[in-house]
Amino acid sequence: MDLKFTPEEEAFRGEVLHFLRDKLPERLSHKVKNGLRLTRDDMLQWHAILHARGWLANHWPEQYGGPGWSPVQKFIFENECALAGAPRIVPFGLNMLGPVLIKYGSEAQKQHWLPRILNGEDWWCQGYSEPGSGSDLASVKTTAVRDGDHYIVNGQKTWTTLGHYANMIFCLVRTNREAKAQSGISFLLVDMNSPGVEVRPIITLEGEHEVNEVFFNDVRVPAENLVGEQDKGWTYAKFLLTYERTNIAGVGFSVAALEKLKRIAGKVRRNGRPLAQDPQFAARLAKVEIDLENMKTTNLRVIAAVAGGGVPGAESSMLKIRGTEIRQEISSLARRAMGPYAQPFIEAALHEGHDEAPVGPAEAAPAASLYFNNRKLSIFGGSNEIQKNIISKMILGL
Repeated sequence: MDLKFTPEEEAFRGEVLHFLRDKLPERLSHKVKNGLRLTRDDMLQWHAILHARGWLANHWPEQYGGPGWSPVQKFIFENECALAGAPRIVPFGLNMLGPVLIKYGSEAQKQHWLPRILNGEDWWCQGYSEPGSGSDLASVKTTAVRDGDHYIVNGQKTWTTLGHYANMIFCLVRTNREAKAQSGISFLLVDMNSPGVEVRPIITLEGEHEVNEVFFNDVRVPAENLVGEQDKGWTYAKFLLTYERTNIAGVGFSVAALEKLKRIAGKVRRNGRPLAQDPQFAARLAKVEIDLENMKTTNLRVIAAVAGGGVPGAESSMLKIRGTEIRQEISSLARRAMGPYAQPFIEAALHEGHDEAPVGPAEAAPAASLYFNNRKLSIFGGSNEIQKNIISKMILGL
């Protein structure tokens, strides 16, 4: 693979940069670059801007609203968006459910749900993990029992990211208790406004309401909301997880975070010299940059395979492991660079319009919060330990 951009790809990069200069609101860019909390309206605003340009679902086929980009164009776009401080697109509808519906959904489901994902009419969340079923996802206990033209759903999901904003949730539910674990699971689309659905907040270590518990008590779901065949949901779940894990790698966001870390290391002084000249810090900085360059190459290979009709397998697990480790290392180094200023963080200072002065340099305000939030990266989407098992089975046959 030639890793140099062609003249055509460089021209596309210029087009993306021009678009970002013209259309990315400075207010949103400021919030992202300074680690301030994004609101629901902030995320929907950027969603709508990209949709208006036709660049929202950049990995969907053109017939369903995608722009028809090559893998390299997708890479360039995501990289430049991250460097410009664009908000991350909420992935659950676009990057997870969309590909599943395109591959396995009925024509009626595609015609109904895909346009609503694009225009922002539906905000989706993911109902996979349960209190006793996280990395062992095949052990899900939430049940769906067929009752005429409906399924009756009972159970609990947890760690539901942004579920308090969502009006729809795609769920793994057990529809056959007699079959072996993976064979008795179905993939169901549930309206969050249905009677019997309850959402309870979980406040994470850095003080943010990002995840939730979702309870289902005799929730009636139309049978037409079953994706694919009953009891075959494990196949669809695995397909979705390959997209989720590749997305968690967050190559573009690591590139942007590394650029910011370099600026901090060049500005902060220790023992009379820039931190970037400290041998130990410089060695860790160099190592994470080398790891990131290697991951960028792997990421290009994976998206090229997907563009050719393939489905990422062990590669998505590799990206998930390395991507999350790199993002954690960068946030750890940023926190270390801030020294004592990164120890406390003021919750109010992470919200737009606050009147709290930052403790120390402005870059210190989100350093601890981001560090704590990124601890979860190596766990969700299937823990890194589970990903190593997947790689062993798929590549080494162990």
